[in-house]
Amino acid sequence: MAVSPEKSRPSAFWPLAAIVVPLVGLFARIEMRGVENLPREGAYVLAPNHNSEFDPLVVAVAVWRAGRAPRFLAKESLFRVPVLGAALRATGMVPVPRTSTSANQSITAAQEIARDGRGVIVYPEGTLTRDPELWPMRGKTGAVRLALGGDLPLIPMAQWGVQEILPRYGKLRFPRRSRVIVEFGPAIDLSEHLATPLQPATLTRATDTLMARIAEMLSGLRGLAAPAERWNPSQHGQNETGRLES
Repeated sequence: MAVSPEKSRPSAFWPLAAIVVPLVGLFARIEMRGVENLPREGAYVLAPNHNSEFDPLVVAVAVWRAGRAPRFLAKESLFRVPVLGAALRATGMVPVPRTSTSANQSITAAQEIARDGRGVIVYPEGTLTRDPELWPMRGKTGAVRLALGGDLPLIPMAQWGVQEILPRYGKLRFPRRSRVIVEFGPAIDLSEHLATPLQPATLTRATDTLMARIAEMLSGLRGLAAPAERWNPSQHGQNETGRLES
């Protein structure tokens, strides 16, 4: 499998991969599909569904195995955690503050990373799904905003099985090695939105398209029909960020 220069050249990812890849392998047997849809070179935005605190590790390993270096938009608070924060900075992760002004600055920083030909992984839901059946919920516009703002390929991704390793807001199940399926989809066609890329209505429509595509892919992985509408936390009295209380 061809790899990009960002993976073949020595970097901070190498020692991290030497630790993380075998560690994740203790918990997950990752089956990858649609790897040809992840660009071998150049910038992209990868948009996965999010149903477990463990799935960023699975996504990172899958992207690394597909030949690219995984970089996430990550919560700013994580950069203040000892050791973890240093690792995030060394690997070029992008901090996302909670305030809107600072968030805009982070999007600008992410676009700069993208212009350097590096991929960025953005969870379009913004947090773990609130959907009781773990389907993708209503998306936020960050992933689409980044893709449209930088004219970047927007790659949908679906993953399933990680919740058997670490249930949403649950406890790690070990020893256990679960089958996890990861699928990279073809890039979303955003051409109809390029004329008005930053208008709220445009961002909402494009995000709805993205979330519908992720749900469709997840439906194929699960062998179940996805809901026609995405779960909306505000309609169910739930906070859209932070820990989901039962």
